[in-house]
Amino acid sequence: MIVTLIVICEVAFWVLLAGGLALRYWAKMPRAGVAVLLCEPLLEVLLFVVTAIDLKNGAEPDWKHGLAAVYIGYSIALGHYTIKWVDVRVAHRWAGGPPPTTPRYGVPRAIHEWKLAARWIAAAVIALGLLQGAIWYVGGDGSTSSLVAWQQKMLFLIAINLVIALSYTVFPKKEPAGLSSGRG
Repeated sequence: MIVTLIVICEVAFWVLLAGGLALRYWAKMPRAGVAVLLCEPLLEVLLFVVTAIDLKNGAEPDWKHGLAAVYIGYSIALGHYTIKWVDVRVAHRWAGGPPPTTPRYGVPRAIHEWKLAARWIAAAVIALGLLQGAIWYVGGDGSTSSLVAWQQKMLFLIAINLVIALSYTVFPKKEPAGLSSGRG
């Protein structure tokens, strides 16, 4: 049931995103578009409540509950960023907005990578907290090894993001000769 709900939440995320952007740009109803986009957090609340109820009703904690925690962490920490990322591209492609820019070289790229790493680390920390809460919630009555395994994966995710951001700091990509904008 949890996996099905995660899939439903993911599909609903993209449906709400598409609907909100369609209202905003094609139907020229920006307020209605924002209202639809503001429904996105309700998906995470629903998933959190259903997962807690599932554990409360005696479900053995397993990888599905860990995946729910990770999905919620991603949605909280990166959901707004994802919406904004898609919004800029839709606005450019279909509404005459400015082209999206992502720094490609030097210090600006390193700063961009650190900001992105911070979002991923926040997602992992949120997931770690939810996983730990689930472990405490279940207590000694059930096996929590799958939840602990997800915690280890989140620590690995933090490490990977730190390594990536650090690599852009220590080994910055040089701008090719003849380019001066630094944008991509």
